[in-house]
Amino acid sequence: MQPQPAIFEEHEIRRVYDEATETWWFSVVDIVQVLTQQPDFQTARKYWNKLKERLDKEGSQLVTNCHQLKMTAEDGKQRITDVATAETLLRLVQSVPSPKAEPIKLWLAKVGYERMQELADPARSLDRARETWQKHGRSDKWIQQRMTGQETRNKLTDYWANHEIKEGEEYAILTNIIHQEWAEVDVKAHKAMKGLKTQNLRDHMSEAELIFTALAELSTRQIAESVEATGLNENEGAAKTGGGIARKARLELEGKTGKKVVSAENYLPPAKKKLGKK
Repeated sequence: MQPQPAIFEEHEIRRVYDEATETWWFSVVDIVQVLTQQPDFQTARKYWNKLKERLDKEGSQLVTNCHQLKMTAEDGKQRITDVATAETLLRLVQSVPSPKAEPIKLWLAKVGYERMQELADPARSLDRARETWQKHGRSDKWIQQRMTGQETRNKLTDYWANHEIKEGEEYAILTNIIHQEWAEVDVKAHKAMKGLKTQNLRDHMSEAELIFTALAELSTRQIAESVEATGLNENEGAAKTGGGIARKARLELEGKTGKKVVSAENYLPPAKKKLGKK
């Protein structure tokens, strides 16, 4: 996970991005501090603790949806902190009477909940993504395949969201199963093969890798829909089958061309060579 603080009206909001689950996690107490307009962090923390107790008594799922991660505290030390996704925070904001409620909702939508932006204005989001890839030197053909693959991915995650799959860890589990099945290497190993660290794997895939990823995820969704797979166990079966279909197609292509689809190629800028002393 990579820490990347964000700023809301001069307030630093601690957050980390978990690429494995494609999830932003925000510090809950930082958001509460903004909502309550408390200059003192400890006062905001006490408010959050009392709010947690109240929500628990009311049977709210908001507290259950919060997790704990280590984040850098005011004293510079790594301390366990309550964190939540933007989706959970958008619900939590409704529990705190505050003139900052609407501004913080808009801010969360902008900096943390990219999927919400895509749903609200897909054309704008796609145009922005296209411009970014063009600046990084991607060909029009690659960009089109990347965007098609993202659309396929979104349809799959929409299915999961409506069939009892929890966003975050369970998305990552199923994604990894699909990837392992079609590529015969898991996501982490594929990233290591390409020399990637914090970068998005799909942004460094070849055209062929993008196509087979999309085939695997398309097959997974259609199989899941055909049997109305619900919950993690049933969707794991669909993921294995869908990934297997793409694996067979990959092996057949490799047999005809003699060229491996899964490769170490990436779009990282060339490393700068250090000049030795004369």
